[in-house]
Amino acid sequence: MKILVIGYGSIAKRHVKNLLKITDFEIIVYTNQTSQKKKNCTFYSSINDCLDKKPNAAIIANVTSEHKKIIQLLIKNKIPLFIEKPLSNSYLGIDELVKDIKINKIPTLMGCQFRFHTCIKKIKELLDENKIGKVLSVKVECGSYLPNWHKNEDYRLGYAGRKDLGGGVVLTCIHELDYLYWLFGDVEQVFSITGKFSNLEINADDLSVILMKFKNKTIAEVHLDYFQKPEIRSCKIIGTNGTLYWDSLENSVNYFDLSKNKWIKIIKVKNYDRNQMYVDELKHFFSCIDSKIETINPIIQGAKTLKIALGILKSSKLKKMVKI
Repeated sequence: MKILVIGYGSIAKRHVKNLLKITDFEIIVYTNQTSQKKKNCTFYSSINDCLDKKPNAAIIANVTSEHKKIIQLLIKNKIPLFIEKPLSNSYLGIDELVKDIKINKIPTLMGCQFRFHTCIKKIKELLDENKIGKVLSVKVECGSYLPNWHKNEDYRLGYAGRKDLGGGVVLTCIHELDYLYWLFGDVEQVFSITGKFSNLEINADDLSVILMKFKNKTIAEVHLDYFQKPEIRSCKIIGTNGTLYWDSLENSVNYFDLSKNKWIKIIKVKNYDRNQMYVDELKHFFSCIDSKIETINPIIQGAKTLKIALGILKSSKLKKMVKI
């Protein structure tokens, strides 16, 4: 199988490494870094040279601001698409993109790996079982220190901190918005304070404090930042019959049982391998292509999550609640 990888930054390199771990794929990489050498990989600076190799699927892992342009090109070639989050940094032309993909029956998967996290999957399962009754309130946090993300790279030059490349904490840390959408469905309204608050040398937003009202009346509070140490991800879901809690420090899902008035550990993941999420999402993508079934997170869901993220940015700019 021939896989086209668009871009060769940190996430693209991770995908290439994982592809080679899964099986002996022939990998075609579209990048300006053509002097690279890697087993089973060929590097090209021309997209046409890449397409001449007739790839069976593509992984779009270039900068966010360039996603739409490359997707439009690949649609013409009817290539199954794995699209790194977020779908874009603008909604202009997204509905047409989704429509074209549907018409051409192209399999798609958004690269939101937290849908494959053991603890998030368990939370989804428990909510589907109505474990805590009607969900009333959710508190989610994602905080980390941007300069520590890629130790061998200058964080000031990376896309995450550059507005012109589609960076900023809301779009880059869209994982939380994605899994909340996965758990609770469509969002009705959002309000946020989002901006550049720290002393990081970037021009993109580094903090977003968000309120979300879902159509099912659940209320979520979301905190995203680029300047927090130690790194933390957490999710607390409060329902009429109990509470669920997960954080990335312990990697366990805990349930507060109202009848017993105590916390009960549902699962604890020891020695958690963070890379396994990325491996599992690739396996899911190729399995769905083989089985001709829709993926867990097709482009239409990526479009909805993007609309939520852009609504959050708009809310902060207008300083008022925004309808989604």
